[in-house]
Amino acid sequence: MQENMNIIETRMPLIGDKAPAFNAVTTQGDINFPEDYKGSWVILFSHPADFTPVCTTEFMTFATMADEFKEMNTELVGLSVDSLYAHIAWLRKIQELEWNGMKNVDVKFPLIEDIKMDVANKYGMIQPGQSNTQAVRAVFVIDPEGIIRTILYYPLSTGRNFDELKRIILALQKADADNVATPADWRPGDDVIVPTAGSCGTAKERMDSTDDDQYCLDWFMCFKREKK
Repeated sequence: MQENMNIIETRMPLIGDKAPAFNAVTTQGDINFPEDYKGSWVILFSHPADFTPVCTTEFMTFATMADEFKEMNTELVGLSVDSLYAHIAWLRKIQELEWNGMKNVDVKFPLIEDIKMDVANKYGMIQPGQSNTQAVRAVFVIDPEGIIRTILYYPLSTGRNFDELKRIILALQKADADNVATPADWRPGDDVIVPTAGSCGTAKERMDSTDDDQYCLDWFMCFKREKK
């Protein structure tokens, strides 16, 4: 009975929710999240533990791609349930390592200290089926208004796909800018999907259209050609 009383039940935030707010100590100073990042996209991600091999490869990759994400108006914020001093020691050690062509890697984005698991519990990053003491590899993509737009979860044993993280940001930005959707395996420059016709008249107009910039496979599936 006592064990059950100690379980903290929190509702995991969902796509479309406001990102749960928190203040935290990080390797780059204190942050007020998501307020400090208003106007930017954010990838908030968790990792199981410092000084672990999969996490080390991920941090080397995130740090190496940090400038690419900045060019996309996207900031990186990491988290694990380790202490600030463990974070600092680990990030210093990463600078000494060489892997997959990456070396002298300096992690400049903030890494949150979350020993009490306050933030991890707010975001559903602790999943008992995997571990009661380590966060899974969660990814929350948060837009400039502080709204959660994408959620990904990876098990402890599987490193993340960084090309997909970048593609997600680009696809969301494209959808917002042009009021379109992106098809399977979309990459920048590929054709996009226009909103489905909302009336019989619009559906007929689209099927009969001779517009060179748009084509339909059927009334409900119309594409816009991207200019090369």
